[in-house]
This record gives sequence, C-alpha cells and structure tokens, in this order.
Amino acid sequence: MARSTAQQDPGRTAAHQEPPPGTEGLGQLWETFLPQRAGTVRLATLLLMGTVSLILPPLGAYFFWLAAQTPNLSRRQAARRLHLFEHGLAEVGRNGEVSVFRWDSMTVLQEITERYANGVYVGTTYVYTLYREDGTTLKVTGFYAQPERWGPAIQQEITRAQLPGLLAGLERGGTLAYGELSVNLGGVATPKGSLTWPEVDSAELSQGVLVLRRAGKKLPWARIPVKKIPNLCLFLALVDRLRHGGPRQGF
Repeated sequence: MARSTAQQDPGRTAAHQEPPPGTEGLGQLWETFLPQRAGTVRLATLLLMGTVSLILPPLGAYFFWLAAQTPNLSRRQAARRLHLFEHGLAEVGRNGEVSVFRWDSMTVLQEITERYANGVYVGTTYVYTLYREDGTTLKVTGFYAQPERWGPAIQQEITRAQLPGLLAGLERGGTLAYGELSVNLGGVATPKGSLTWPEVDSAELSQGVLVLRRAGKKLPWARIPVKKIPNLCLFLALVDRLRHGGPRQGF
C-alpha cells in the first residue's frame, strides 16, 4: 500500500495527524480519507429541484434533505473520516463514533457498479461491506474521496495479513469457503462440481464477474458475481498460489 507523501491528493490528509480514540492497537496511521464534497452542479441541481418541487411539499422536502446531507452543508457529515492503519482501519461516523476493523480478522465484500444513462457513462458506485468476527458490519462507500485508492488498499492489506495463515491451514488439510466457492490443496469446488488445480486454465475478472475456465474448454466452467465473493483479492491470491503449486489430492 502506498504511504502518504508530502504533496497531498484532494480528499486525503497527511498521516501525522492525531489518530482517533480506540485505535491504539492498529499501529502507525498511514492515510486518512475525507468525505467527497458534492460538485457545484450536483448541489445546485438538488437545491433547484427542491425549490421547483415546493408545489409538492414532500418532494421538495426530500431534495432539500438530500442537499443537507452533503458534506458541503452538513458539519457532521464533513467531520467523518476513513483512517487506514498498519494493522487495520477505523471509520469515524457522523456522531463521532469510531468503528475499528483489523486486517488479520476482517472480511470484505465489494460491489463496484458503473452507471450509464442512454449509453453514456455517468459515474461509478462503490460499496465495500466490512464484517468483523463479532458480527459487526460497516458499509464504506464512495462518500469518501478516492475510492479507487482506499478500496484496493483494503483488499491488499487483508491479503497481506491473512494469506500466510490460510496457506498454512491448507497445508494441514483444511478447506476454505468463499461464498459458493471452496478451495483446498486439491482444487476448487462449487455446488455443481469441482476441478483439480491442473484442470483450472484461468481465473479472471470480467464486468463484475469471476470467470473460471477449465483447460481445453471454450465455455466458462463457473461464473460467480464478484459481490458474492468474500475477500476477493485474498481468494485470487490463494488460487494463484495453488494453481502453481503442483497436483494435490482433490475433493
């Protein structure tokens, strides 16, 4: 993961600021991401729609409420922060509450959706749902600036922290489940069947879908939506290691 530099990107602050309370066990603070302020056009549109819709009070109130929830106009929303640390992350919510997740024990599901209107690209929606072992969940979205930076960082740090232990567990004969998929030293399986690692030709991402191909076959062996695969990058790292580790006993 890239560390902070002297020249700061928009939406990101230097890592030398004071970490929030409750994060003492997370090690060094690496980066902090700020709320993404609404663009002038979007904010003006919300206010205009609210004014025009005053003839329908509920609709007008809704547009004004949307505008009021932007970091531009809401102090509480503007005070929110996403902190990335050496050993985990912390989010400071709109009421000052701090949610802490550790790289070595958390799970993440990602859903990245490109939006189009009449065939024209209009933006991308980012939703990362974090899970803690005690059942606590947190959604981190494009509300924070630079999701194309902090999103991959979350996936990469989970992989760095958890991959060695999971490989050791597999060597002891374990099987790991990733939604509909499961892997062990012998191969990969879905509810519909299994492949040994030598039979797996490729594992690729295409338009939000993980495509597994069987050697010698044109059609995909399995297609799994990325949003249903926990710790996606960790799963892909495991597949890469196991595919190149030689034949093992299968399922």
